[in-house]
Amino acid sequence: MTESPTRDDLIPPVPRITLQAFCETAEVAAVLEAAAADRRMVKAHVRVQTGGVPAAVAAYSQAPTPNVVLLETRMTSPPDFLAQLDQLSEVCDAGSKVMVLGHVNDVGFYRELIRRGVSEYLIAPIEPIDLVRAISGLYATPGAPPVGRTVAVIGAKGGVGASTVAHNLGWSFSRKLAMATVIVDLDIAFGTAGLDFNQDPPQGIAEAIFAPDRLDANMIDRLLSKCSDRLSLLTAPAVLDRTCDLTETAFDQIIDILRTSTPAIVLDVPHVWTAWARRVLIGADEVVVVAAPELASLRNAKNLVDLLRQARPNDRPPRVVLNQASLAKRPEIAAADFAKALDVTLAAAIPFDAQLFGTAANNGQMVAEIQPGSKPAEAFDELAQAIAGRPAERRGPRAASLLDPLLSKIVRRKVS
Repeated sequence: MTESPTRDDLIPPVPRITLQAFCETAEVAAVLEAAAADRRMVKAHVRVQTGGVPAAVAAYSQAPTPNVVLLETRMTSPPDFLAQLDQLSEVCDAGSKVMVLGHVNDVGFYRELIRRGVSEYLIAPIEPIDLVRAISGLYATPGAPPVGRTVAVIGAKGGVGASTVAHNLGWSFSRKLAMATVIVDLDIAFGTAGLDFNQDPPQGIAEAIFAPDRLDANMIDRLLSKCSDRLSLLTAPAVLDRTCDLTETAFDQIIDILRTSTPAIVLDVPHVWTAWARRVLIGADEVVVVAAPELASLRNAKNLVDLLRQARPNDRPPRVVLNQASLAKRPEIAAADFAKALDVTLAAAIPFDAQLFGTAANNGQMVAEIQPGSKPAEAFDELAQAIAGRPAERRGPRAASLLDPLLSKIVRRKVS
């Protein structure tokens, strides 16, 4: 089975296109249906039919062709298929792209297809993600910079510190990894990005949300609040002068614009369950679920992880961060038990330090600014490195584990 794409193989979202496929086997039709359901294909309108090239010729002799025509052929005689393809060219519009999915690995046949203007030749059997990659590749501009990577951070429960994780993660991207980063606060009414970075911009994300007809790259650039050379914020107004009953696609255009210019985009998603929140989570390149070591967080985190696994079958599972761990005198679910219940490996377990986090919040600073060598600061850096695919730095003969504080606590309990 093909592995989920990695950051070295980031597949850009497919643009708003129409694609019609003409299949000859049920297996390929099923793969196409699965590919159409992938999050990167959300803007594409896909229709899967049977009949192969003859059905396509009959259909387009009476109607215009879509942006992409995908043809499956089981023919073992290349000349016969090429003759059918020539018939299709007579009724196919000049701007349409043609992809062929065959069952024969023949270099000569491939060259003939390319000579006739076929955009891509794929060989069955094929996985859905490979098909998505091929369709996306049809619209990739040669030499263009890679699209920005979106990281959506959401709390499994209110008050677990998801915004704190999102903001410190963005800080680590920009400072530790030297990546140009934008933190986008999606909590229009109660967002804290401005407070956490001691910024009070006169404009923010609300201007973009409530004026979509004027939204473009120049407008986004004007709305960004610059924290450093590599870190910018798209802050929320955090006022209650109007309600925020947003549409499902409210943030699509903002994210698309940021992708074209910013390598790392951290989306601070509030703890709500709306159509737009679900869409943002499913559409992100990475999802981080922040939970506290208690029962309600465990239940909600499991629901989120299960849903995202089902909705994003071609992506890695959400990363789960256990936050506010090792709080004195509080009964907690052990890290190992928490991870086992979710069937995940915890991405980080961040120990709670009331003095450190309280000082950072009140000063409008990040944890690493207050105490650079602290365990929470190191945890945020390691999480950023893991998401970005950068190797973790060694700290002596053995790299310190993010789970050490909780594991040692478990050991002490067993001994006692």
